[in-house]
Amino acid sequence: MSHLVILGLIAIFAIAHSGLASLRLKLEDRIGARLYRVIFALVSITLAIPLFIYYFNHRYDGIILWQLQDRWIVHEFVLLLSGFAFFFLYPATFNLLEIAAIAKPQVHLYEVGITRVCRHPQLVGMTLWCIAHTIWLGTSFALVTSIGLICYHLFGVWHGDRRLLARYGDSFRELQARTSIVPFLAIAQGRQKFVLQEFIRPAYLGVLLTIVIFRWLHPIVISASANLPW
Repeated sequence: MSHLVILGLIAIFAIAHSGLASLRLKLEDRIGARLYRVIFALVSITLAIPLFIYYFNHRYDGIILWQLQDRWIVHEFVLLLSGFAFFFLYPATFNLLEIAAIAKPQVHLYEVGITRVCRHPQLVGMTLWCIAHTIWLGTSFALVTSIGLICYHLFGVWHGDRRLLARYGDSFRELQARTSIVPFLAIAQGRQKFVLQEFIRPAYLGVLLTIVIFRWLHPIVISASANLPW
């Protein structure tokens, strides 16, 4: 039952998140870019919180597929992979003032930093996070959740590219030709270059700080989630 519930929660989040994204231009024209950003963030966060609380509380549900938690090398690998995932998940090339709606949010064609490595870094980050946690937990519930999350992010890649193509046309096609979804593929093929200097910026120090904070909060969040009867 919990397997179906988590897939349902992912589906609800996906519909709301992608639905609001597809309506961005129309809603911005009517209510303004800042108010749209606030609504988008509130809806996304409101739906994401119960999803992850349910995941925390039911992570050991279902069939035990494997048990590797007693191996220290697995523990270290999972920690390393989870930390590395944040370098893709964290939107370091975005304007943080726009995300907070302090500055007027705009749609951008990014080709700097992590987006040179991968055009859709959040897909890679979520995939790495799912792999790490599925390896650690080893349950059918964790596996089903990971499949659901990765499938949604794959849809998000198609949906996001479709919206950018409709908005930017040939400019986005040129960006597609210079970048890749598979990390480092465009760089290996000579279509893109890796610029180390673009990673030497305060935003990426924020990534490291985020990793440390999440590592510290992780047991606290799990304990707090366990107090909720979900």
